[in-house]
Amino acid sequence: MTWRGGAYQGVRPLLFSLDSERIHHATLSALRLAGSNLPGRALLRLASGSPASGTAVGLMGLRFRNRVGLAAGFDKDAVALRGWAALGFAFAEVGTVTPLFQPGNHRPRLFRLADADALINRMGFNNAGTEAVAARLARVRAKLPDDFVIGVNIGRNRTTPEESAIADYVAAYRALAPVADYVAVNVSSPNTSGLRSLQEPSRLRALLAALAGGAPSRPLLVKLAPDLAPPEFDALVSALADSPATGLILSNTTINHVHTAGGLSGRPLLPGMLAAVGRARELVGDRLVLIGSGGVFSAEDASAAISAGADLVQLWTGLVYRGPGLIGESIAGCYDRRT
Repeated sequence: MTWRGGAYQGVRPLLFSLDSERIHHATLSALRLAGSNLPGRALLRLASGSPASGTAVGLMGLRFRNRVGLAAGFDKDAVALRGWAALGFAFAEVGTVTPLFQPGNHRPRLFRLADADALINRMGFNNAGTEAVAARLARVRAKLPDDFVIGVNIGRNRTTPEESAIADYVAAYRALAPVADYVAVNVSSPNTSGLRSLQEPSRLRALLAALAGGAPSRPLLVKLAPDLAPPEFDALVSALADSPATGLILSNTTINHVHTAGGLSGRPLLPGMLAAVGRARELVGDRLVLIGSGGVFSAEDASAAISAGADLVQLWTGLVYRGPGLIGESIAGCYDRRT
């Protein structure tokens, strides 16, 4: 354990004694404040142990300064992007953002499973809506490093009828694509009724075709569920390889657990994520960019994801349990893989 990891482990019991969502919002506020000034950004870089420069990689027509980014769901409303950049991430994926503001499900809706290094969330796409998030991204863009990539994850409002789902995604895309570097299409959250039905290949291809016709053109990634049966997974990934999709994010939270309702994230997802990435790479070759998301808690985990076939790696729950030092460790773990 590094000194950074040791310092975080020292304060973690205090953090874990408080409500999960309350600490989550406090963390975002602290990152926003620290990212707004030079001394704060220097402290964030020190806390993460991220290198000042790394091995850059070009993907999707974009330049990533390393292979590690923040997964969607941590910073839904893009409030702390300068902080995430200062921590050393190559990219941050904000959202999920829906066309209209929605408060999400009733609290409590975020739960720690400390014995399993996992979280359960049933947030329900709580977000400020496309207008507010697009305005915030437009304001912050000029203050971010030139090589920091912004992804925006989009979804439909919970009150939107299923037959109108595509219209919601198109509306979100039109509002957010001008201020995003790539757009991720969330059709796999377990916390919005009926959303996962969009993973049916013909419906998903229709959705992507509608988005691809929008302007400006942005790389389109699809975030899939980890709960697809192998034949479903193979059919869907194969269909996406011959679609407007640029890449896949593997994977979202799982409903395959025995705990309270909601999606489970964290260490238990790592084996499934590695298997999904490996199988997807077999199916699509180099036709799609693959992002490994789920269960990365160490440099070895990040390295394993890249070795399995991922081009990029995302962190989320690991940050809750390991702290900011995980960022630097993960970047280092990717150095000797696929560079």
